[in-house]
Amino acid sequence: DEFRDCPGCPTLVVLPRGRFLMGSPEGEAVDELSENWHHLLQFEKPQVEVNIGYPLAMGKYEVTFAEWDRCVEAGGCSHDPDDEGFGRGDRPVLNVNRLQAEEYLRWLSKETGHHYRLPSEAEWEYAARAGTTTARHWGDEIGEGMAACVGCGGRWNGRSTAPVGSFPANDFGLHDMLGNAYEWVSDCYTRGHDGSPSDGSPRLEESPFWEDGTCTVHVRRGGSWASPAWEVRAARRKAINTRGPWGFAGDRYAGFRVVRELKPSGSGVYGSQSGSVREGGGL
Repeated sequence: DEFRDCPGCPTLVVLPRGRFLMGSPEGEAVDELSENWHHLLQFEKPQVEVNIGYPLAMGKYEVTFAEWDRCVEAGGCSHDPDDEGFGRGDRPVLNVNRLQAEEYLRWLSKETGHHYRLPSEAEWEYAARAGTTTARHWGDEIGEGMAACVGCGGRWNGRSTAPVGSFPANDFGLHDMLGNAYEWVSDCYTRGHDGSPSDGSPRLEESPFWEDGTCTVHVRRGGSWASPAWEVRAARRKAINTRGPWGFAGDRYAGFRVVRELKPSGSGVYGSQSGSVREGGGL
């Protein structure tokens, strides 16, 4: 089921509840990057079982420039990001840092009367896998023309972002979970999945980078248009130090996707039975 809370709001997809293994199994991606960099794969381990046992809706696409520009025009967002010459409209917004993404989410929540936020790492990976256990939702190999990245082939192949929805959706109906733009998640970075919550919630205070109520190292997921193929996997995690040169500036690789919390309805149905987009979900 899909719905929107207003014209111009992100289209949302209601995710099924379920369990999955977060993280990469031994051997994944070892043939896709130099042995000198194999140690980076350890930050995706161990695999842990997570239960997404609550109702949740996630953006069908990454937030676009059109959606962001609407926030700027309404005075809800103070930052006017550069599109790097790729185009605005239905391209994923870039050059947005964590604080700026959260400004958009606060504005969208106020605009709609519903709570919008960033996904947790667990929610993001659950959505990216869409019930699969392979490195990508379409299989273990990068293939040809399945995403926008370096080595993905096709029209964009490391040249630029693609308009959202240019590639096939995964089995949950979500597009561009891999490639196109890195996506911010809500967790504070840890060096692996040891001790990760099993209920889908983010890791915050438990992180070694949580200092005096503030996170200094955040997480991005999914790879970008400029990422090598090995990074374009459901398990891939990237740490971003907010005290470093990329932390508060944003960059040409990073955007985000929204999550909207849901309350169970009496019928158990959250969106349109027909599968068409329904305005004003009212959930």
